[in-house]
Amino acid sequence: MLDVRRLRVLAEFASQGTVAAAAQALHLTGPAVSQQLAVLEKEAGVRLLEKRGRTLHLTGAGQRLVDHAHVLLGNLAAAESDLTALRQGERGTVRIAAFASAARTIIPTLWPTPGTAPAPEAPTLFLAEHEPPAAETALARHQVHIAVTHSYSLLPRPLPAGCEHLALFDEPVLLVLHTADATERYLSPGAPADLRRFSDAPWLLPGPETACHEMTQRACGAAGFVPRTAAVAGDFTVLTALVARRAGVALIPRMALPAPTPELSVHPCTCRSTAASTPSTAPEPAGTLTSDTSSTASSRPRPPNPDLPDVHQHERPEGSRTRPDQLPRSRPLSHQGAVPRRRWQAGTQTEPHPEGPRGLRHHTENRS
Repeated sequence: MLDVRRLRVLAEFASQGTVAAAAQALHLTGPAVSQQLAVLEKEAGVRLLEKRGRTLHLTGAGQRLVDHAHVLLGNLAAAESDLTALRQGERGTVRIAAFASAARTIIPTLWPTPGTAPAPEAPTLFLAEHEPPAAETALARHQVHIAVTHSYSLLPRPLPAGCEHLALFDEPVLLVLHTADATERYLSPGAPADLRRFSDAPWLLPGPETACHEMTQRACGAAGFVPRTAAVAGDFTVLTALVARRAGVALIPRMALPAPTPELSVHPCTCRSTAASTPSTAPEPAGTLTSDTSSTASSRPRPPNPDLPDVHQHERPEGSRTRPDQLPRSRPLSHQGAVPRRRWQAGTQTEPHPEGPRGLRHHTENRS
């Protein structure tokens, strides 16, 4: 009989990649983890681990056992959640991990409207703000029931294995610059941005711990240049405040934009997809809330705007979920053709545009 505690150690090793990292996550010593893995290998009767150089890796049998362990641990977590709910006379707690923009705009609407009593069968909700990698790790460790994550078209990431997934929406990632700079570069309101025109601009980057930071680096690299960094901040409102002072330009997902700011001009460049994932073994309220999250995302009020593509909702029957290979892939939006490069200098036009000014006006975007 395989020991569940040792299976948990093996699953943690597979998640962390090293004995030391697994030991830290499990609050054990490295030798204790190694001993547990060795005993599990004897119980299994096959080699689960092998050394390649100095690094320990899973064998094929080890990976198969990890897959079984995820299912078993998920079932145990679901059983514990159900029993807790029975003891408490309620449907338990559903724990949600979501990235900042979703945590600010979509997830709060899952709570009851102030002044109304929650339904008797409604579970208690718990929210943890995490970037996608941390949210997926929490999901794999059964610390949360739902993970709301995103993936950039320029930086695709696989969805968590052993889970069901619901595509929520696609949204444009926008080049954000000061309206005066957009006017000087003859960039029409809402027109797609060609980043090659901004190789000489100072760039305002998200925090290095975010996927948006690497996405910005890749987008600039695909345009043939390394961005000249003028600022780094983990808060998008800091970046937009700097753009409003003509400190530089930034790539920002539409949902992360602040309230309307007259100084900002926004232009689609690429796109980002958002999905909700939950283990197949998650308790029933988690699956219901996953569908509720999709409904909430679809019903968010957004003022009509002819200058920008709207957030694209993935329509599917209520309550249905899908496998990772069934999720639609996000596609980059079309770019303008190559145009002469201009030197970035606030308040100075260095090269006339052949078509001249075209009645430019500033464009602001309201995130709802």
